[in-house]
Amino acid sequence: MCDERTLRDAEDHLRRSEHLTRREFGALSVGAGLAMLLPRAAAALEVTAADVEVSTPDGMADCHFVHPSSGAHPGVLIWPDALGLRPAFEQMGRRLAESGFAVLVVNPYYRTVRAPVLPEGASFRDEATRNKIFPLMRSLSPETNVTDARAFVGFLDGRDAVASGRKMGTMGYCMGGSITMRTAAALPDRIGAGASFHGGRLVTDAPDSPHLLVDKMRAHYLFAIAENDDKKDPEAKNVLRDAFAAAGLPAEIEVYAGTLHGWCPPDSAVYHEAQAERAWNRLLALFETALA
Repeated sequence: MCDERTLRDAEDHLRRSEHLTRREFGALSVGAGLAMLLPRAAAALEVTAADVEVSTPDGMADCHFVHPSSGAHPGVLIWPDALGLRPAFEQMGRRLAESGFAVLVVNPYYRTVRAPVLPEGASFRDEATRNKIFPLMRSLSPETNVTDARAFVGFLDGRDAVASGRKMGTMGYCMGGSITMRTAAALPDRIGAGASFHGGRLVTDAPDSPHLLVDKMRAHYLFAIAENDDKKDPEAKNVLRDAFAAAGLPAEIEVYAGTLHGWCPPDSAVYHEAQAERAWNRLLALFETALA
């Protein structure tokens, strides 16, 4: 839900914040700063990371693959938010790998531009950023989401680091939340768990609304909803609850108090550390049970 109200909420948050100036926040948004913002997993495993090229029906997608350095582990597919694949998401992928998962973080815009699509420190609050990102977002569709998901899951299934006999997880942020649902519906035999963090447009009036796909899924789900997103569409969470209940699928659906759209990635201007950590722990609990 990257819209004008979202931007106004972020600006209000920055004006009220007593913790970080914009310049201070920018300094934390790159390199070592991200590593400091994200605590390591308890008993973190040694991991191996590499930038990889994944073949899709539309070309080669540049992605980031990180996994424990030994053994085979459940695969996880991460769909970034509207700003795309960047160091913050590589760090989140590494953190998840340290907890025992083989993680592919994708560049959803690979048809148009390689990652990172924006310079370090770019903000959705800036007009130049929005002018670049909005056309990229519009270049994606439910159809491309599904063809990409099949290719990315196929890539994971071909890696020695991925346990082929265990279900996979998928997680997404902002626009990535709805893509996880399309992934889970298109690949029900492989996707055993999904998570949406401040996901946008999960419930719409369109005939291809993500919530209408729930009966095609077999995945257990986590929906971590931003408080201001919920205020804009308070009924969406109830529609999701009803859809998962009708399908007989477990779903943890919660509005995280005090959060704004975009509150989970550590390079976000509205990052809410305490709530992001709580949502991350709920993600690990989901994956540890649904992907066992």
